[in-house]
Amino acid sequence: MTLAKEKSFFDRVYEVCRLIPVGRVSTYGAIAKYISLPKAARMVGWALNKCETAQEYVPAHRVVNRTGLLTGKQHFGGSNIMKELLQSEGIVIVDNQITNFDKVFWDPSKELQ
Repeated sequence: MTLAKEKSFFDRVYEVCRLIPVGRVSTYGAIAKYISLPKAARMVGWALNKCETAQEYVPAHRVVNRTGLLTGKQHFGGSNIMKELLQSEGIVIVDNQITNFDKVFWDPSKELQ
């Protein structure tokens, strides 16, 4: 998949997030790298923080930090909503950490070749 450069940064982030399969997660850095801005992981997080204004649903709960920690959970309106959404998709979480991160990690640079 190739993301059109004329799309906004936010739209490119949202497009990749929508491709993350149910029961899998990606990282801010992996998404930034895929959209050719490898140093923009924090900006990916910022974009996901604003995704409620997107026209289509963005499964932002499927994006975590590089170690599988639920660092964005405070942006879901309640402290456990992100965790609950991921658990409903079969992801095991202990102390806000995905336990089998290596198995559920989805790397768009590899998966979308």
